Parts: sequence; C-alpha cells; structure tokens
Amino acid sequence: MRRPAPPILLAWFAAFAGGLSIISALTPEMTSRLDLVQGVLPPGVPGAARTLVLALGLGMIWLSRGLARRKRRAWWLAVAVVSASAVAHLAKGLDFEEATTHLILLIALFRTRRHFVAPGDPTTVLPLLQVGAAIAVFVPLLVVLESETDRVTQRVETASLLLIGALGVRALWLWLRPHPVIPPCHDDHDRATELVQEHGADSLAYFALRRDKSYFFSASGKSFLAYRVIGGTALVAGDPIGEDSERHDLVAEFVRVAHTKGWRVAVAGASGDALGDYVDLGFKSMYLGDEAVIRPSEFSLEGRAIRKVRQSVSRLEKSGYEVRVLSTADADETLKSELRAVSEEWRGNWPERGFTMAMDALFLYPDTVLAVAIAPDKSVGGFLQLVPSPASEGYSLSSMRRRKETPNGLMEYLITEAVAWAREHAVTEVSLNFAVFADFLVAEEGASRTTRSIRWLLLKGDRLFQLERLHSFNRKFFPHWRRRYFCFERWSDLPLAGLAYLHAESLLTPPGPWVRTPDLTAQ
Repeated sequence: MRRPAPPILLAWFAAFAGGLSIISALTPEMTSRLDLVQGVLPPGVPGAARTLVLALGLGMIWLSRGLARRKRRAWWLAVAVVSASAVAHLAKGLDFEEATTHLILLIALFRTRRHFVAPGDPTTVLPLLQVGAAIAVFVPLLVVLESETDRVTQRVETASLLLIGALGVRALWLWLRPHPVIPPCHDDHDRATELVQEHGADSLAYFALRRDKSYFFSASGKSFLAYRVIGGTALVAGDPIGEDSERHDLVAEFVRVAHTKGWRVAVAGASGDALGDYVDLGFKSMYLGDEAVIRPSEFSLEGRAIRKVRQSVSRLEKSGYEVRVLSTADADETLKSELRAVSEEWRGNWPERGFTMAMDALFLYPDTVLAVAIAPDKSVGGFLQLVPSPASEGYSLSSMRRRKETPNGLMEYLITEAVAWAREHAVTEVSLNFAVFADFLVAEEGASRTTRSIRWLLLKGDRLFQLERLHSFNRKFFPHWRRRYFCFERWSDLPLAGLAYLHAESLLTPPGPWVRTPDLTAQ
C-alpha cells in the first residue's frame, strides 16, 4: 500500500487541529486557568481570543484543502494561522494542550515546506490589492462606530462587518486560486494531430483533438495526453496516445507537474489495457461504463433477435429515405446549412454535451465522415458524425441528430447504413457511444441491495441524463462491450474529480436560455 504524501498527511493534521480549535472555542474553560489569565490580561481579551480561536479553526479546515494540493500560498497562510492559533489558545484560557498541538503542526509545516511548490495565480495581485484597500477603508470605520450605541449606527456596523467578511473571503479565494492553464499553441495541436494519425488506435484517441483540451508531451515527443483543468482537477481524457512503452513515465511526469501547479489528477475513460499503469502509479479506479462497439464484418440484420432494427430499416427504405456517406471535406455549403438547421432543432435549449467521446465542431475536421439521411423530398432528416481511429482503421460515433418529425427508427437506419459503408471500406470497428454504469442498468432482481439502489437512482435520473435509454438503444445492435474506467489519486479526490467530469461532459448544465456552451455546428 502506497504511503500518503506528506502534504496529504499534513492536510489531515491541519483539519484535525482546526476541528480541535472549534471544539475548544465552544466548550467552557477550566476555572482555575481562566482566573489566572483574567488576572494577567486586560478585560475582554480572553473573550476576544475565544472568538479568534473559532474563526482560525474554521480557517484551518478550509486551508487544509490548499495544503493537500501543495499550494505555496496555502502554506504561507497556514503558518500565520497556526502561529496565531497557538497564541490565541493560551490567551483564552491557558489551553496548553491545544497550543502544543498547533506548535507541533507548525514544526511539521516547516519540515515539509519543500513539498509546497504549487504557484498561485499571478494575475490576482492587483485584485488582491484592491480588496485590501477596501478592507483598509472599512476597518477604521468600524473602530469609529464601536463607540456609538444608537440603533442605526449598530445596523451600519453589522453591515460593515458582513462586508468585511465577504471581502475577506474574496481575498482568500484570490490568494489561493490555482495557476491558470495556458491554452495549447498551434504547433502543439499539429504535433498532437500527427501522433493521433500515427498511433491513434483507441476509439477515443481522435477526441483528444478537441480545442478545449491542453496537451502534455513526453520528453521524446513521441507520446502525449490530452487534459482539461476544471476546479483544480486535471481531467485526462482517455489513455495517452503514442508509444505504449512511454505511457507509465508520461503519466508519472504529468502527475508530478500537476502537483506543482496544485492540481489533482483524474483519468476519464481509461481502457483496461492502460489500467495496470495507473494502478502502478498509485491511482484508484472504479468502473465507469461500457462502450458499445460494432464489428462490421460480423454485423447482420438476419435473425429474430434484431428484427426491430430490421423492421426500422425496411420501413425507412419503403418511405423513400436513403443514406449518403461522405467526407466532411466534401460537404458543400448547402448541405452544411441543412445540417446546422437539423442540429439546432435537435439541440433546442440543451447544452452541447461530450468531452471524452464527442467532437466540438462538425466541419472543422476534414477527415471525419458524415452519414446523412436524405428524405423523399431531398431534405436532410438526420445525420451521424463519425471520427476515425487512424491506427486501427476504425471509426467512432461523435454525434447523431435528427429532425423531430422524421419517422421512428431513423437513427437505427442511419447506423445500419453507416456500418454497411464501413464493411465495404474494410473498417474494423464502429464505436457507437459510451453507456455509463451499464452494469448497474442491466442488474437483475437477484443483484445486491447496493446494485439495485444504484440502478434505481440511475433510472430516476434518466429523464435528465438519458443513460438507460442510451444503453437500451446500443443493445439493439448486439455490440461488443468495452469496459472503461475512472481513475483518481485518492478516494478523498473522488467527489471533486467526479464533479469535474460531470462538468466537462456538460451533465451538470440544465437546459434553458442561460446556456452558453458553443454549438458544434458553428464551424
């Protein structure tokens, strides 16, 4: 079992010390000690020290998160808070035990100071000065108001205290804000594209080229991983791309660099082949779902089991529909305009979803493929966007959209025709999409209570996330299932890393006019 890093242990120690301060501030003092303090210090000081201990205890718990992420600024502030707490504990009632705990924590902070290397955001210096100036204005005002007793003045004093508290929280947030992410330059994107073309065998590889992802390359330049930083989590999309022999060292170096910037690391959509490398590096893993993969050489519409798909195909063909498969580079402006209209109608007020297995544009990537359903009146009824897996001669479904008035079964028809096209062009596999928590969705009555509870929650959220409907749709084609995993460094990281993943996939964004995510048909 891997030993926790010193910053993690120190963060837990800091949280413990903060909790100890809170308990101490909320419990009575020992009478003999309190009498001694009151006989030495001016009146009111022990009471003020008690309030200060409570505030510093809360602050210490809050700072523990920054310590766990190796933030240098959090270390500086923790030294000040711990020192003040030790003194305040003595001033409020000679709490030697609590003061000793904080002194031990202070020593530990100095002994581990070399681990706290994550820089703060340099752009926050000016806003911090502005906040500090505002606090400097209101503090003297409070001193003046303290001597007044009328009701209006007391209300102004209360409002000033609340404002100073809000400004203080703002200052702390600016002080601890992580270092900003520098977007990839054009040359980095070109290098990533070359590596995807050469080594992109995984069905998720091409999605690394989305413009909202940054790149981290190996020392040799022969491998890279794609990631996005959300809320302090560096979320890696799929497995690294390039030489398999470099994967372990590449991820290890990325984790090291991420820690210097105060980021936690998580991997969304890791494959079973790469899972061993993540485990060797100390990552935890959990089952995320199953990717539905069709092998065109094996796919057939024959047989009773697939009759519903066969009936849909037959019905659409009799209605006069046909499918046109073409390269995105060959789409003319008229077709692009119709595809945009279909996409806008399908999308409505919902945000664009996808991160690990969706592209961010329809027409920006010329080597992608469009399967377009042409209605009897020659209008576009719906379409699929497919992206290549160059090194394995496969394709992955990126998006599927249709008009609302088109006949039921249009998507089944489009996929069947796309698979037929793939078979003619010797395509090895077509990856449909990713069914999250598929194992739980198909759980039977004999499953454990935990599994059935998770299934119940997933079904309740199906109206918003459509997980069960997507899995049911995939099962119609009797695909092969490829398991995917979510990897993270510590179990304590899972809640925030999970929220970062949901945010990246736009699963936490509700529909409505306030949605500001870009439409992929814009380019």
